[in-house]
Amino acid sequence: MDSLKREREEIIELSGIHFESLFNISPLAARILGVLIIDGCKSGLTFESIVEKLSASKSSISTNLNLLLKMEKIYYFTIAGDRKKYFRVAPLSERLLNYKKMLESEKFVIDKMLQYREKTISCPEEKCNLENVKAYKIHISEVEELLMKTIAKFKIIESINNNQ
Repeated sequence: MDSLKREREEIIELSGIHFESLFNISPLAARILGVLIIDGCKSGLTFESIVEKLSASKSSISTNLNLLLKMEKIYYFTIAGDRKKYFRVAPLSERLLNYKKMLESEKFVIDKMLQYREKTISCPEEKCNLENVKAYKIHISEVEELLMKTIAKFKIIESINNNQ
């Protein structure tokens, strides 16, 4: 095995391990993401090529592709005159919007905690908890602001690349 092929396999494996723990998905789904990132960014990959690259059963690949589609981690497109589906990883700007949704949900929970704690504070430990929650809310807001700037940058890059 030449060094580039070995490096490619290592990146797919590392990204697979990362995605498996990050998204709580099966090892195969995580490796499909890795393969699509490494090999599918130009023209996408067909179902058959994914089966071949990962040496997994068609049913396993199909199940995991459907999961990734449902999670909006990937999408597919077709080409006129070709009956095959081509799979690609969702644009990074769209994938990061999922993090924004998580942050919004967390901010909602934090606000509820703050309202509750402000009404029930009765000891120094609860006062400390309240201050921690306030500081955490500020942190989440700063992360959200940075995330939105990053998403805007990626959208510009993606727009430029789609127009080429």
